[in-house]
Amino acid sequence: MNHSHTLIDSVLAGERRALARAISRIENETEDARVILSAIYSRVGRAYRVGITGPPGAGKSTLTNKLARHYRAQGKQVGIIAVDPTSPFTGGALLGDRIRMTDVEVDAGVFIRSMASRGSLGGLSRKAGEAADILDAGGMDIVLFETVGVGQSELDIAGAADTTVVVLVPESGDGIQAMKAGLMEIADFFVLNKADRPGADQAVMSIKMILGFRPHDATSWLADVLKTQASDGLGIDAVASEIERHRQYLLSSGGLETRRKARLRQRIRGIIDEELHEVFWNPQRASMLEARVASLATVGLTPYDVATELIGDFRKAVSPKSHV
Repeated sequence: MNHSHTLIDSVLAGERRALARAISRIENETEDARVILSAIYSRVGRAYRVGITGPPGAGKSTLTNKLARHYRAQGKQVGIIAVDPTSPFTGGALLGDRIRMTDVEVDAGVFIRSMASRGSLGGLSRKAGEAADILDAGGMDIVLFETVGVGQSELDIAGAADTTVVVLVPESGDGIQAMKAGLMEIADFFVLNKADRPGADQAVMSIKMILGFRPHDATSWLADVLKTQASDGLGIDAVASEIERHRQYLLSSGGLETRRKARLRQRIRGIIDEELHEVFWNPQRASMLEARVASLATVGLTPYDVATELIGDFRKAVSPKSHV
C-alpha cells in the first residue's frame, strides 16, 4: 500500500514514469488500480478530451501528431492515448502507427501511450477513460484519443471524449452513404484529410448533404466539414479552432456537464457489471454451466432454462434468508 501512495504522489506530480506505471496497472487490473484511481479522482476534470477516429488510412496518426505540436506551441501539456482493440502482443498496426509519431514522442511535454482492450468487460472506453484520468490528474491540458483499429473502438472512444472528430479522405466519399450510421452520428465535426486528392470537394458535399438531414433546431450544434492536408500541416489550426469552438458551445449550453455525467454513469455501470460478473461466475456456477450445456440435448432443457437456474442459484447465495 505504501508503494501505491508513493506512486500516487508521483502521478500527481506529473512524473512520466509514474504515469506509465499507473496506466499499466489499470490495463493489467492489478489490486491497487482502484486505489490509485480513487486517490487521484479529486484532481480529475481539468483536461479536455478529444477523440480522433475514422477508417484506416485516413491519416489519424498524422493529424494527432500535428495537433499535439499545435498545442505544444501554445505551451500546453498533451497526452495521447492510441487505442487498439487488439492485443498489444500481436504488434501490427499498433506499432506501425506509433512509429509515425516519433517527432512528438521526444517532446517532454507530450506523453504517448498505446492501449488495448484485452476483452475487458468494461470495454475500451472505460480503460481509456481511466488512463485519461491518470493523465488529467498528472497535469495534462489536452488528452487526445486516437483509434488505430476499427469497429466498436470508434464508438467506444466517442464515449470517452468531450469532442469527437471523425477523419475521412476523398475516397470515403462514394461510400459515405453505406458507411455505418454510428460513425457518422458520433462526429462533432468531420475532417476531410488528404484534401489535395481528386474528389475532395465532392466528398465534402456528400458529407454535408447527409448532415443536413440530421434533426436540429436553432440551438443545435451543427457539425462542419474541414479540409486538411495533415502531412503538410495544412488546416491544423482550423481543426484546433473548431475543437475550441465546440468546447465553448458545450460550456455555454451545459452540454459538457451532461456528457461528463453520462460518462460517469457509464463508468459506474461498467464497474458494477465487472464486479457482478466476477461474483456470479464462481467455480461452482461455472461447473453448473458446463454440466448443463453437456446435457442440453438429452434432457430437453433450453438455454433460457439454464440461465434461469443459474440466476436462481446466484440469488440464493446473495440472499439466503429469503429462500429459507
